[in-house]
Amino acid sequence: ANYEDDFEVCLYDFDDDDDDDSEDGEMEERVTEIPVYKMSEIETIQRAINAENERIGISLPMQIPKEYEKEPRTDSPARGSLGGKFMDFATAKHRQNIQKITSKQKKRSSELLRLIDLDFSVSFSLLDLPPVNEYDMYIRNFGRTNTKQAYVQCNEDNLERDIQTEEIETLEKWTQHPGESALVSGDAALIPKIDSQRLANFLRSACQVIAVLLDEDRVATQPRWNLRSRQTSLSISDSCFQLNTNLPFLHGRKVLCLHVSQVQRQALLSVHGLSENPSVAQLDSKYLLCAWNVWQPSSPQKVLVCESEVTCCCFSPSKATLVFAGTIDGSVLVWDLREDARMHLCMTLNETDWVFRSTTFSTDGVLTLINHTCSILAIEPVSTSVFKEQNYGLSYLSSQEEASGLSFQIATMDENGALNLWVSKYVQKKGSNCTLKPHCFGKRVPICLHCLFLLLSPSLFPKAIVCLGTPQTLNIKFLPSNPNHFIVGTDIGLVSHRTRHELKVPPKLFKPQQGGPRSISVNTVDFSPFGKPIFFIRLHQMTSEHPILQWDNSTDGHPVIALQWALTRPAVFFVLDATSVVYIWDLLESDLSPVAKQVIQVLTMVVLGEPEKPNGLLGIALAKESGIIDIQYVKKKWAIPLPEESEKLNLLLQQSF
Repeated sequence: ANYEDDFEVCLYDFDDDDDDDSEDGEMEERVTEIPVYKMSEIETIQRAINAENERIGISLPMQIPKEYEKEPRTDSPARGSLGGKFMDFATAKHRQNIQKITSKQKKRSSELLRLIDLDFSVSFSLLDLPPVNEYDMYIRNFGRTNTKQAYVQCNEDNLERDIQTEEIETLEKWTQHPGESALVSGDAALIPKIDSQRLANFLRSACQVIAVLLDEDRVATQPRWNLRSRQTSLSISDSCFQLNTNLPFLHGRKVLCLHVSQVQRQALLSVHGLSENPSVAQLDSKYLLCAWNVWQPSSPQKVLVCESEVTCCCFSPSKATLVFAGTIDGSVLVWDLREDARMHLCMTLNETDWVFRSTTFSTDGVLTLINHTCSILAIEPVSTSVFKEQNYGLSYLSSQEEASGLSFQIATMDENGALNLWVSKYVQKKGSNCTLKPHCFGKRVPICLHCLFLLLSPSLFPKAIVCLGTPQTLNIKFLPSNPNHFIVGTDIGLVSHRTRHELKVPPKLFKPQQGGPRSISVNTVDFSPFGKPIFFIRLHQMTSEHPILQWDNSTDGHPVIALQWALTRPAVFFVLDATSVVYIWDLLESDLSPVAKQVIQVLTMVVLGEPEKPNGLLGIALAKESGIIDIQYVKKKWAIPLPEESEKLNLLLQQSF
């Protein structure tokens, strides 16, 4: 029913006091006079209102009805006619209780917040997953259902399972010699340490000493050949000895060329031609190369075999483990001296077993398009590790590869002026692929072509010379202190200056002095091994076009076929001309003519020496026409370095320039 038309109720808010006596506050009520006939109806309505208030208070004890939070509506015209207002004390008291409970809860929460302190974790792991071994992975994949594993590791628990370990028969023996280590006395805490690298170095050195001693004992039983040095008839040397070329497979073979390793100075390589007196049928049609250790001259360390005539040869630059050779038909040959002897031809000659090694790699017929098409005149190792204090960053290989001595570059030059730079890289693991492209061949020593130069470009020579004909290249040498630079000797008396990276550097050509001979051939050149940028055919500096010193007719007009600097003295060098005369020059003693010369029938020569040792040992290896190789010890006055010799030589060069 709509009671608003009959009466109007006004609710008054009461102020809450701190004590419980606030319920007795004053209240004013204004009641309009009502007629008697309507009092019974009003009382009925009031009882209904009270009953409804009690029902709402029971069902919602904590909620204040919205209709009592604000004044009742007075927009009805009927209320004014009734003129009465009513107050609900139960709802007001209920609201007061709710406010008290709320204030107590707020007070308790504020007190508890002061007692609660949150901690911060410095580090924590969201996921901790330990590595899974093979067994756990197997169990995870296949599970443990209907599976059973049983195994036996050793023979101790061999109860009911078969095992792979067999019974080992042992026998104990007692010796009278007690042990010498700390473990014998019961001190198990001391564990001996073994340095494998030091042990390998000791065994290598000891084996070399034992090999020399055994070689001396074996030679002592052969009266026809004497290992020890003996007196010589040459005026330039104190004593000499010979390499034992009196072997069945070396009979009647001339020595074509000699080469000494740049690092291992005792390693000598000799090339022997075809035999004039056939003795071994399987070797008579082949050319031989012998790798010698001059301190073990009774026999060569390795014997190498090839089909074509060898025109030049060399060892690998860092370690004498590889041999390279150029042939008359343009092939480049490689031998790996570490290969197993069972891979090659083995023969027994005069009750001695010999191994004749075939090539490890050959460019013959393999690199047809980029290979040499004519005779190779020079083959030179290119090493950037000779002078380690100067690092130019010009090597194709990494420093670690060059330090191992197994990877390097080799240069070959033919008579048409084509220069090829080859990269050799040793493959450590069997079956691994070489990363060098595009052409990699060989067993474990693949080589590939790095780059190719044409040294006979007309732009390199004066027009007046080019009009007379194309010059011919004869030899090549790389500057030891900076292998990016190299010089090329020609048959017109000029020496060309080039770089591996095609950089233009002055001077382009090294020329003879004005008025000197023109129609000469530069058959050989050699750089100073003491780090100075000077070289010989004439004494040139790398920064000057004309020579510092030039000696015309020093060999009476005969061509020079070999020239090499002494390894122990900066001011001494040796010369061999085409008439088999050996000249010794000492610039500190005389810069006008050689200080000594010796006539001897030899085909070629090479200088040996050990500059790192203080005794100043210096020798010359001479290859005679009979096939004998003599090692001549040069007199000490030309072998032992003089005090401040380098400074005196520098002063002489400055005065002559």
